[in-house]
Amino acid sequence: MLGSVLIANRGEIALRVIRACKELGIKSILAYSEGDRDSLGVKEADQAVCIGPANAAKSYNSPELIVSAAMAFKADAIHPGYGFLSEKSDFVKMVEDEGIGFVGPSSEHIRRMGDKIEAKKIAQAAGVPTVPGSDGVVTEFEEALAVAKQTGFPLLIKAAAGGGGRGMRVVESEDTLEKDLNEIMNEAQSAFNDSSVYIERYLTDIRHIEIQVLADGENAIALGERDCTSQRRNQKLIEEGPSPAIDEELRAGLQQAAINLCKEVGYKNAGTVEFVFDNIERKYYFIEMNTRIQVEHPVTEMITGVDLIKEQLRIASGQKLRMTQDDIQIRGHAIECRINAEDPNENFAPRPGKIEHYRAPGGFGVRMDTHIETGYTIPPFYDSMVGKLICWAEDRDECIERTLRALNELKVEGVVTTAPFQAMLLDSQEFRSGDINTGYVAKMLERTGDIPTDS
Repeated sequence: MLGSVLIANRGEIALRVIRACKELGIKSILAYSEGDRDSLGVKEADQAVCIGPANAAKSYNSPELIVSAAMAFKADAIHPGYGFLSEKSDFVKMVEDEGIGFVGPSSEHIRRMGDKIEAKKIAQAAGVPTVPGSDGVVTEFEEALAVAKQTGFPLLIKAAAGGGGRGMRVVESEDTLEKDLNEIMNEAQSAFNDSSVYIERYLTDIRHIEIQVLADGENAIALGERDCTSQRRNQKLIEEGPSPAIDEELRAGLQQAAINLCKEVGYKNAGTVEFVFDNIERKYYFIEMNTRIQVEHPVTEMITGVDLIKEQLRIASGQKLRMTQDDIQIRGHAIECRINAEDPNENFAPRPGKIEHYRAPGGFGVRMDTHIETGYTIPPFYDSMVGKLICWAEDRDECIERTLRALNELKVEGVVTTAPFQAMLLDSQEFRSGDINTGYVAKMLERTGDIPTDS
């Protein structure tokens, strides 16, 4: 087992990794910025080192500072959490070159799966269904037009290096194709330093389904699906598992596809294979693989009983998977709400500030992953998430009611949060029915006046 791990992240995920390390007897070393000096993670870690100012570019996003801290404190490995440097292959290569362990896949796997075009080719080689579209990079209008004639409009132009909903554009007709192609290539070059784009058929009635995987380089297992269809501007709001739209036959196919993808490249550690699910044709298509732990990983933990962070640490220690696919049993239903310090009535503008009073919800099947406490000041330098409320119940209907009750119990006084907005979504006829697509939140917002808030 690893002796010590440097955690190169902040907020709730840093605290989550610290707790897993403590339970496994691993020394936790937290790398933090001046903006997080008073955070709960700094208080709970076995050791903490300030690596730079609040500006993430000079702290959490600095490979040199992170690696230097790991070397100075003689850490056996680095856990990147999610976001920041977690999927930067150059950073991981630097870690590898210094002989430091990495709690995640290799730099090569991150590079290959992070390139959306190469990832699609790998998926096709593994026999995993992909969205119809271009076979590789598209650089000329004539190429784009040929793809359009083959797949039909609408089309989706996507940056090869994009992610998180960025670097995408829908093209409705041939009239704007050339203009849209040139603009998205320029945007991709500016945002990702890579102008490569590819084109896919734009599916209009879809769900976002993802499969959690664990792999040790030889064996791979799938731990069921998470349904992340409740989104606003491609950003996830509510995640649940299992999906109300996926039956056992589809689940088996999705899981086998994810396993095949892992085996195709010899993947190692935790990952998430993402699919779009066409509600009309009831078919699924691979879109990308996230080579890190996901924000919504607790949904899987609640329905499988598997501690994914601990499994990451065990695999990074050189251990083989402790379980087989037959050992994975899905039990009950789980829902996660991402609670953000944002004002829904001001276009979800961030609202950092001091928390005057915090009260966590409780009761059977209720989990709150957060780094906040009474008196804590949410800094303005980072994302606005203050915590994740995860609830479990025997079935979906009971889970919705439990989550609504827990959202009502949650008190974060002093700042505006999205908790009442998420309660509105959960209690809607659309969500309760389970018959939704990725556009339902936008439509609900269009017809809603003032959105309820907790301040």
